[in-house]
Amino acid sequence: MCQVYLGLGTNLGDRLKNLEIAITSIAEKVGEPYAYSSIYQTAAWGNTNQPDFLNMVIGVKTNLKPETLLETTQQIELQMGRERKEHWGERIIDIDILFYEEIVLLSSNLSIPHPYIADRKFVLAPLIELISDFKHPILKQTVAELYLNCKDRMEVEKTSFKINYLHG
Repeated sequence: MCQVYLGLGTNLGDRLKNLEIAITSIAEKVGEPYAYSSIYQTAAWGNTNQPDFLNMVIGVKTNLKPETLLETTQQIELQMGRERKEHWGERIIDIDILFYEEIVLLSSNLSIPHPYIADRKFVLAPLIELISDFKHPILKQTVAELYLNCKDRMEVEKTSFKINYLHG
């Protein structure tokens, strides 16, 4: 089993419910989540003329290979109603592969680690809760160091929202 970290984000509809549905689908199709960050609220990144996002990170143990994991997470997004209309646009759910063990994979449709981890506080803030000492396999900095060096100045607000998901 491989340990992967997935970033989840949503800014349409019942955002908390969207996260819960995504986690349930991930548990069914990818593997059982074993770690959950807090849920953070942030303004949209890239295109700020849209509703705020809820973001979180989960750790999942999976037998899926990276490419199959990408296909599976994209299927979950589509099944939940995600429409890919514009880059950095509104979305009912976004599931990003942040880290897959310590693998570095660069292909035409998949980059692991996620190429924007170091630039986005809304990813680093929840990730630091789970793996602050994990060293980025390309940048050679820990997640905590990436957070401290991040140039992103957008406010990332930790919420009191809780996920209602029961294991297995």
